[in-house]
Amino acid sequence: MMTPKDVLRHYLQEARDTMLWKLEDLGERDIRRPMTATGTNLLGLVKHVTGVELGYFGQVFDRPAANAPAWLDDGEDNEDMWATADESREFIVEQYRSAWAHSDSTIDALELDASGTVPWWRPESRAVTLQRILVHVTSETARHAGHADIVRELIDERAGLRPGVSNLPSGDAAWWREYRERLQKVADSFDA
Repeated sequence: MMTPKDVLRHYLQEARDTMLWKLEDLGERDIRRPMTATGTNLLGLVKHVTGVELGYFGQVFDRPAANAPAWLDDGEDNEDMWATADESREFIVEQYRSAWAHSDSTIDALELDASGTVPWWRPESRAVTLQRILVHVTSETARHAGHADIVRELIDERAGLRPGVSNLPSGDAAWWREYRERLQKVADSFDA
């Protein structure tokens, strides 16, 4: 039987794996392309969740990572949301996997009720436990995995929960076209 910590780690790892899966089979241009008005892109999302893990499982529990990437401290707005030309896919993925290892060592070392402090939260909310941070980081990673799913669908129309499990109806291209047209017709029946 899984312990509560095991359950939390399972869902965190599932969200992590989804983040990396969304990069598969795409070229460098596509994983870097800003696909929304705010510049959301696949590699930037992976870079961002790397920083999330290092901050929450490192700084919050006074367990800083030895080799944290320099961009965590540079302070440029949105620097963690895109990869520079010098930051390869392999580099960003390696940083993310390194962050997982660091986070997992914190999770292994501490009990769920271990105390930490989130200095960037409001003063009345800063005192946290490992359990709260596990839930928070899992939620944030899953949220960004959802962003990645939509961005990936915008790039090549591939969507889904994880390899082999799309959680989508199994309709063919004609079915999806008719479905989308039906939704558009309903939307168009309302004033703009």
